[in-house]
Amino acid sequence: MAPPDFTNDDRFDGLYTNLANQTRGIEPLLDTVFSFLRRKSDFFAGPPGSGDKGTENAIATVHGVLQKHADIYLRDQKKAEEEERRKEEVKRKKKEEAEKKKRKKEQSEEGIIELDADGGFDISQSSEVDDTESKPPAKQEEKPATLPQSEDDGQPNDEGDDDNKEDDSPPPVGNGGTVDGKYVWTQTLEELTVSVPLPENTRGRDLNVTMNKNHLKIGLKGQTLMINDDLTKTIIVDDSFWTVEDGNRLVLTLQKLNRMEWWESVCENDPKINIQKVQPENSQLSDLDGETRQTVEKMMYDQRQKAMGKPTSEEEKKNEILEKFKRSHPEMDFSQAKISM
Repeated sequence: MAPPDFTNDDRFDGLYTNLANQTRGIEPLLDTVFSFLRRKSDFFAGPPGSGDKGTENAIATVHGVLQKHADIYLRDQKKAEEEERRKEEVKRKKKEEAEKKKRKKEQSEEGIIELDADGGFDISQSSEVDDTESKPPAKQEEKPATLPQSEDDGQPNDEGDDDNKEDDSPPPVGNGGTVDGKYVWTQTLEELTVSVPLPENTRGRDLNVTMNKNHLKIGLKGQTLMINDDLTKTIIVDDSFWTVEDGNRLVLTLQKLNRMEWWESVCENDPKINIQKVQPENSQLSDLDGETRQTVEKMMYDQRQKAMGKPTSEEEKKNEILEKFKRSHPEMDFSQAKISM
């Protein structure tokens, strides 16, 4: 039977996090480890009869373990760099594709509105203009410009009334919330912070904390778990950690796998917040690259517009095109026109 592999074991992360917080430095942290081995084991002495060889073997063992983890670190760094290059390449290709679509759209925008034979038009459809095959329109009696009638024009639309009702509730504090009797949580686009109240003088070794990518368990040893539920979304376990603060509070920092979305709740069965009310700080938006930031800001703008019953950015753009067309054709009568967006 192969010996267990502890090179990537995260079960003791909480313990070492507490040690790091108390020692406040790499060298003091290592001193505690080797102090324990010196005082409580025969690590430096070696087996009986080893003599000076025991100390030499101890140093060689430390060097071997250190080299092993250095090799793992360099390997992981290489993988991360390769993954970063791959992402950059994907991002570059997407950007090129977006620029091509933008150029194509700009080239075809002049033909986006075209009068038909009876003087009507529909701004929701683009028309391809071919000068070589254009024919003079058939003579028709003059009439006011008309557009396709919207199915729900002039009719009350009960559908979506609930969505259009204004929500007067305040934005969630810290973009998170409070789960009564359990915890308080906040979030950014990158991570969640969960604060769980504990009895006074609680230590890390008194706790049972298990963080999996889709599940969370928290409790005092020997007692019923306080939290045992699936997470709403996936976290990065290796980048998540916990610590006990002031002896009466457990603080978990959970790194999101998808750093482009907001969580409605930490756990599946807990109360959910209205993510349309989330208010990210400008400093966090500025951390994003230009293209991603533009996408996030557009999504947030459209969400706010929909919540207030106002047109989205796409609808505003169509309205702008229509107004431009009206200004270009003042001789046309739009008073009875039916607008279809």
